[in-house]
Amino acid sequence: MIEINDFMDRIFNAVFRKYKGTRVIIPLYYRMKELMMYGLFGLGTFIVALSTYAFFTETLEWPIALGNAASWIFATAFAFLTNRKWVFPKHRKGFFAFLMQLWSFTGARLLTLVIEEVMLVVLIEILGFPNMTVKLLAQFIVVSLNYVFSKLIVFRKKATPEEKKLDELDIMYEKQSRLNLRHRGLLKEKIHNAGKN
Repeated sequence: MIEINDFMDRIFNAVFRKYKGTRVIIPLYYRMKELMMYGLFGLGTFIVALSTYAFFTETLEWPIALGNAASWIFATAFAFLTNRKWVFPKHRKGFFAFLMQLWSFTGARLLTLVIEEVMLVVLIEILGFPNMTVKLLAQFIVVSLNYVFSKLIVFRKKATPEEKKLDELDIMYEKQSRLNLRHRGLLKEKIHNAGKN
């Protein structure tokens, strides 16, 4: 039996716990889980990106670059939330860590957006290739680059010296918040007791 941490563990456990000979698969599952989760949510991001792009460029007939940029906003928001929660769950926590991850995630995605925009403009508008075919090809390249950036830069487990300082600030902030809550509780108790007298 494997440790249940998320829905993927539940599915794997439900399918493989019935069979005694499947214990050899468990280490493979743990090694490949992150990649499987990225594939699953990468597919979700892919669907969000393609459907919103098709809506903006085919239905609303927006220019290619504008439709792609609008589509990027939806896909990036979906990807950030799912990657942070399920794909790379063992990342640094806290408010400052969240801001750093959001900043680096958005920066990395902006880089791949520029790469994709160049591909779309050159291949569709200049060379005349079909719109959705080129977008499909561009998405495969972008998803691969995004995985590398997310794995190595955004949700890395090891903190740099600057990030360690931010972690210390998070810890200080949490301690101060707890002290403030404790102080408010004591103050409420004194007021309540004073009202009884």
